[in-house]
Amino acid sequence: MTAMSDESVPHRLPPRLTSFVGRQAELDGLAEALRGGGLVTVVGPGGCGKTRLAAETAARQARTRPDGVWWVDLSDVADPAAVPGALGAALGVLVAPGRAAAPALARQLGDRRALVCLDNCEHVLGAAAELVMELLRGCPDVVVLATGREPLGVPGEVVWRVPPLSGGDAVALFEERAGGAPASARARAAVRTACARLDGIPLAIELAAAWSGTLSAEEILRGLDDRFALLVRGPRGVPARHQTLAASMAWSHDLLAEDDRVLFRRLGALCGGFTLATARGACAFEPLDDTAVRDGLRRLVDKSLLVADTRGDPARFRMLETVHQYAAALLEASGETARVRDRHLDTYLAFAEEAAPLLATDKDAWRAVVVPERDNLRAAVEHGLSRPDAGRGRRLAAELAWLWHLDGHGHEGMELLGRAVERGAGERTALQARLLTGLALVADTTRPLGLDHDAAETALEISTGLGDEAGASLARLLLAVGRFAFDLDAGQALAEAARDQARRAGEAFVADAATALTGIIAHLRDDHAAAVPLLEASVAGLAARGERGIASTALAFLAAGVLYGGDPARARGLAAEALRMARPLGGLHRVGLAGAVLATAEGTAGRLAEAHAVLEPMVRLLESSDPPPFVPGLARAMGQLRLWAGRPDEAAGWFRSEADWRDGATLADLTPQALTGLAEALRATGDAGAAAEACERALAAARHAGMPRVLADALEQSALLADDAARAEDLHHQALALRADHGLWLCCVPGLEALAGLAARAGSFVEAARLLGACDRAREEMGYPRPHPWRGPADDLPALLREALGDDAHDAARAEGRALDLRDAVAYARRARGRRGRPSSGWDSLTPTERGVVRLAVEGLSNPEIGARLFMSRSTVKTHLSHVYAKLGVANRTELAALAGPLLADA
Repeated sequence: MTAMSDESVPHRLPPRLTSFVGRQAELDGLAEALRGGGLVTVVGPGGCGKTRLAAETAARQARTRPDGVWWVDLSDVADPAAVPGALGAALGVLVAPGRAAAPALARQLGDRRALVCLDNCEHVLGAAAELVMELLRGCPDVVVLATGREPLGVPGEVVWRVPPLSGGDAVALFEERAGGAPASARARAAVRTACARLDGIPLAIELAAAWSGTLSAEEILRGLDDRFALLVRGPRGVPARHQTLAASMAWSHDLLAEDDRVLFRRLGALCGGFTLATARGACAFEPLDDTAVRDGLRRLVDKSLLVADTRGDPARFRMLETVHQYAAALLEASGETARVRDRHLDTYLAFAEEAAPLLATDKDAWRAVVVPERDNLRAAVEHGLSRPDAGRGRRLAAELAWLWHLDGHGHEGMELLGRAVERGAGERTALQARLLTGLALVADTTRPLGLDHDAAETALEISTGLGDEAGASLARLLLAVGRFAFDLDAGQALAEAARDQARRAGEAFVADAATALTGIIAHLRDDHAAAVPLLEASVAGLAARGERGIASTALAFLAAGVLYGGDPARARGLAAEALRMARPLGGLHRVGLAGAVLATAEGTAGRLAEAHAVLEPMVRLLESSDPPPFVPGLARAMGQLRLWAGRPDEAAGWFRSEADWRDGATLADLTPQALTGLAEALRATGDAGAAAEACERALAAARHAGMPRVLADALEQSALLADDAARAEDLHHQALALRADHGLWLCCVPGLEALAGLAARAGSFVEAARLLGACDRAREEMGYPRPHPWRGPADDLPALLREALGDDAHDAARAEGRALDLRDAVAYARRARGRRGRPSSGWDSLTPTERGVVRLAVEGLSNPEIGARLFMSRSTVKTHLSHVYAKLGVANRTELAALAGPLLADA
């Protein structure tokens, strides 16, 4: 033994053969525990670093223990009666034989201020406990620091469980033992992952690092799939149990009683965490009963082979992954694997079926019960599907469709559900219909544009044939989800039929979800008067039952509609609520959609930093995944943010990336929204040809789908690409008409600014200044700042107008424009540019200008007041009113108000 600190202090400490890395928080915590005196026992599984941590702590205690720090390694003491003699040898004193040994040692230490360290007590636990009790009774100033795989059980003992190394300390230990950090970022990432997979166990990390001169970091990581074969090269001169990871585990295992060995290996069939009830279900058969399982769990926790979390109800247990692999290997070698796994399957099938009623009443509660058991449920399904009779595995897979739909593990769920469907190929049973419906359900959030929604059609046929209206209504709804992305009319018809069928069957969830889908389709058609009440009603019904997923999506679409309607502040609030609602699910689909809408609303309000902060976690995850997960709206939101930040090249990349989650997708396969964004980005980079191609595709797709907002955006981009001013103006007016007719007031603002630029190019400076004044007011009222320096048909338009008009005339025209609300400004811009193909009579025959005159007349404005508001003479107002009277068949303002008032209110 060698000195580790002050040579003037008597001590006997183990030699330091390698440097001590990290663990500063643990060293501080142990020092604080020792200040309280008595016994502190450092407890943890094999290889966790108990000895090194205790030795480092003891060395740092030397100056505060004037009568010595004495280290006793008990690992080679086979006879419990020899424990006092080992301490006597360390102290250099004679020890009386037999039971008098411990009291004699206590008398010799007397009132010394010393620290006694007893290392590796687990195999001589009783003798070590007796010795410690004698020391504590007879030596008031002696403090004992013990290490072992379980506590000593002495009254007043402070049990200090060693935590895994922190991520940073684990990597630092690997690099120190490997002789340096890997050169590449990929290798460094492999080291971080390896340290995490090794549970932060120092011995395992050191054994892995020992391969660094032979294998790459990536090869070491891959080798951890069979870690007990890889981690076999411990340094010479250390105890045998530290030569290999398997030896360390065997040391712990060999100290168990026979019943606890049986329980330990059977627990190898359980994955992740488990409860007492599920452990009994899988493990309580001869020679173990329920009581033996309960008591055995306690002993395995004491011996650091299990970790118990008692904060919740019920308590949960788990094994470190290294411990679990060892237990699973013992189970495989025992010959009882099949029986344990069959019991495990039965246990979790009963568990899932018992939880199922919560799906209809409280999905939050269902998730709280089911999600902690995800790993066990997956293992049970895999085992069930591998059996000759796959019935139980198929039943369990059917119970778990909502888990995979909601929690971001959709690819895993689709693979298992697909296998379950194949095992029942050709069946026309209720179970096969449920599995097919489940496959379509998981596809909704995992691969929405794949062919998996065809499964819903087959499920609908089977359910209908069986007379199962409830099952058929869900299958019909999922078929609607699969169809509406390609055909809004077909999607709407199916959704409405599903809603009606669900109401007949008493399926409230399906009815609400179908209502949400009809609201989303109305939103996509920019029929917001219909969309808003549908979405609001669906959110209320879904949220009341804990259905966060679809409720958050409906709320996100509601927020987007409010944004386009011109209220970014309210849209931010609704989108933030949608994100708050979706976050507990953890899955990227719902969180991503809500986050994309929130980021767009934040960016619209000029809060680009806040917008990027919303999306940054999802972007990091997307960039580190191969293949990238489906995150609806994320690519478009990021593209728009990059455009607002003046980085069109990056924006184009993001818009194109929407194809990444669609196998073999090309430019033609992008959604119309992504195509319009791509056109804008390409135009900003100067690639007019590619921008025009994207525009043409967007126009065709938007017309085919019947999406007015997207069509207007594509028309606007086409206008900005047009060389001919007259054509550009016509396209801008077509876009403005679509936006005004559908209440897309936010989108009208940049359209008016573009028309102002065209007016300025044509020499209509007063008109341009008025339009800009109206846009200034609209942006201020909406909280919608210009996101970048002026870009449009005329560069730096405000300066151009001021120069053309002079300060006074410019300011007067801008002030006249600011007097207009946005609807009046749109009417002013659209004067004499009504819709083509207008009927000769009736409300639809009125031009936009005539509608503006009617609205002001119904509000009670006089002809001069109307003329001042719309920048026209009194006689022009009178002419417009006479045309209106003729078209509507009324004789005066009173009749006009009676007829047009309700129509204006609806508009």
